[in-house]
Amino acid sequence: MSHWIIAPVVLPAVLAAILTLAMRHHPPLQRVFSIAGVATVLVVAIGLTMQASSGAIEVYELGNWPAPFGIVLVLDRLSALMVLVTAVLALVVLLYAVGTGWDQRGNNFHALYQFQLMGIFGAFLTGDAFNLFVFFEVLLIASYGLMIHGGGRRRLKAGVQYVIYNLLGSTLFLFALGTLYAVTGTLNMADLAVRAAEIPVEDGALLRVGAVLLLLVFAIKAALLPLHFWLPETYAEAPAPVAALFAIMTKVGAYSILRMYTLVFGPDLGATADLIDQLLIYAALITLVVGMVGILGAKRLGRLAAFAAIGSMGTMLIALSGFRPETTAAALYYMIHSTLTGALLFLVVDLVRERRGPMGGAMQPGPRMAQHGMIAALFFGAAIAMAGMPPLSGFVGKLLILDAVRGMDEVWLIWAVILVTSLVAIVGFGQAGSAIFWKVAPETGEEPAPAPQPALPLVACFVMLGGIVALSVLAGPVMGYIEATAVQLHTPEGYIAAVLNGG
Repeated sequence: MSHWIIAPVVLPAVLAAILTLAMRHHPPLQRVFSIAGVATVLVVAIGLTMQASSGAIEVYELGNWPAPFGIVLVLDRLSALMVLVTAVLALVVLLYAVGTGWDQRGNNFHALYQFQLMGIFGAFLTGDAFNLFVFFEVLLIASYGLMIHGGGRRRLKAGVQYVIYNLLGSTLFLFALGTLYAVTGTLNMADLAVRAAEIPVEDGALLRVGAVLLLLVFAIKAALLPLHFWLPETYAEAPAPVAALFAIMTKVGAYSILRMYTLVFGPDLGATADLIDQLLIYAALITLVVGMVGILGAKRLGRLAAFAAIGSMGTMLIALSGFRPETTAAALYYMIHSTLTGALLFLVVDLVRERRGPMGGAMQPGPRMAQHGMIAALFFGAAIAMAGMPPLSGFVGKLLILDAVRGMDEVWLIWAVILVTSLVAIVGFGQAGSAIFWKVAPETGEEPAPAPQPALPLVACFVMLGGIVALSVLAGPVMGYIEATAVQLHTPEGYIAAVLNGG
């Protein structure tokens, strides 16, 4: 049993307590320890990913209590991949927050940031459905504080809406877990898979209810229509580093769908066969359409980035709804791409807001801003990737999805929706970019020279853009790991045996 598996959960938790109790009045120390902590977690995540790449499934039993009686953390290819993507994103976003001073615009930013990471890492590593709920609540409680960081009436209003929607989701989550426990007598995911398979089809009505309730919960987290209402205003009004970190939050919902509906409610389970995928595919298609139309109709950059996040989730969930190894592999590649691209877009939006003063993110011509050319390059790089144009990873990801869905009954509908919405996204991003970066208002000669700007925020953004380029260039090796991950997911016997036999 490797103790490194619990490090991504324990390290942020301990560091958050230290930052709160011992360093709350020492901002420079908070920055140093917070960055060092996230960098350490990134190193651990790289090691865990290398360990998982062998195909072995590692189980960590807290208190040495075996499953299903004790709490277990499970490291397989998927959980290692999600931890690694989160750690990379968290470090770059934290550097941006420090470089722009966002971390000093309110209290306890770094402690909340660490608690947020603890919840996200725990959700990816847990092997128990109830503890998935617990880690959901940890990351959501931290995100409530981060959401209103810096204050402001609009931000507080969006934060209240965010809290209400997610509290409803949490309540529904408890109902779903109670239903499943009443039917199976367990909430350990591996044990749940075994017991669900033993229930006769004719007695599976309550099991179907539990499966649908869970899907609704995860759909709220993933901003799947019609349960997406919390996202546009929340992401548009959140502090930029928080919105960028939230790019992985919707992926927690998608991860949970993938984990539960390949392991527990798989296609071979008679009680839920052909139930989940039919619900998911059409909701994902509508989500994609609404997201891309939202890009076209947005009047402010913040809402444009928020609707882009919705559209990217729709694209990913279309592939995920196939529940076959090839569609899962395409969805996972697109997940990495959309996480990096969505985060970059929110950071670029913040750069524009900060430099345009009262105009903020309004999509109308304004004076030339400081570092105008570099910010324009970052915006168009993010736009090209998000719209799915070559040569960046968005094009590769959509090509993989179009190829993977050829065996699905809805293939022509999927192709038509993805291609048309890609065109809509190109037009939407084009009009936004031209209004802000091309149609520069003429200078009057009375405007002061732009103030010098710190370099670290731009460095963080270009590192994120470099990650998108690297994902495109290294698509072959990345897909090799991801395809093996998809195969491991769709043969859950190894996961079940590893957990129930103590690793």
